[in-house]
Amino acid sequence: MESIQRSAHAKINLTLDVTGKLPNGYHTVRMVMQTVELHDDVTVTKTDTGRITLSCDRAYVPTDGHNLAVRAAEQFFTATGTACAGLHIDLVKRIPVAAGLAGGSTNAAAVLHALNELYQTGCTLDELCEIGVKLGADVPYCVRGGSMLAEGIGEQLTPLPAMPPCWAVLCKPAFSVSTAEVYAQMNGGNLSMRPDTAGMIKALETGDYDGICHRLYNVMETVTARRHAEIGQIKDILLSCGADGAVMSGSGPTTFGLFCDADKAQRAYEALKQMFPETHLTQLK
Repeated sequence: MESIQRSAHAKINLTLDVTGKLPNGYHTVRMVMQTVELHDDVTVTKTDTGRITLSCDRAYVPTDGHNLAVRAAEQFFTATGTACAGLHIDLVKRIPVAAGLAGGSTNAAAVLHALNELYQTGCTLDELCEIGVKLGADVPYCVRGGSMLAEGIGEQLTPLPAMPPCWAVLCKPAFSVSTAEVYAQMNGGNLSMRPDTAGMIKALETGDYDGICHRLYNVMETVTARRHAEIGQIKDILLSCGADGAVMSGSGPTTFGLFCDADKAQRAYEALKQMFPETHLTQLK
């Protein structure tokens, strides 16, 4: 049997703006996304079972066709016309689930990369993204990673200069949120406050770390934080521990702080870990 392992990295949103709604129900966005070192391990192995199977070290993660990793494999074989005698996917999860960190999307992207290498199909990144967008709007970004401006439904990607080196403390409280419900709440919400995405891009171009931290903003936070006081609590702790900026990622509930000082990042991590077990100290990738 042949096998390959890939790291599936989480993402955070430096900015997130909802710009409209399409007739098909999808919302259009404009957001700056960033990969972090926090990752899952995805191992893909050829088998002769005639089936695509999945195992995971977390019992609450679905292992059937509801898992994006399984659907990614199915889409890959269909799109490339590659014969599959059987496949097993094993996930070791570190990224919190349903957390605004693209955990499922990045697993799917890792499977696409692994299969492209394992079956030597020679797909380009653009071609993998075309497969990925059928699975979810975040998958194309996860295929590419790094610092990116994402537009459209999230699939229109423009590379941006890398973030200055820093630490990130990510904290997910003990609940999940529905992205669809957050979008529904925003339809009648007040979006008079929007992120300075152009300013964020300029700060990235000039390596202005302080400018980046001062422009962290996510319009979805106004909805999720209104319903869950823990978001504000986490932000307050991050900032009181010396975070240079803090904001919620995606539709939440994970909230993160950026730190240029490793000791302050460690103190924030330790303070939050006592209250919220799904707290992670990581760096940008």
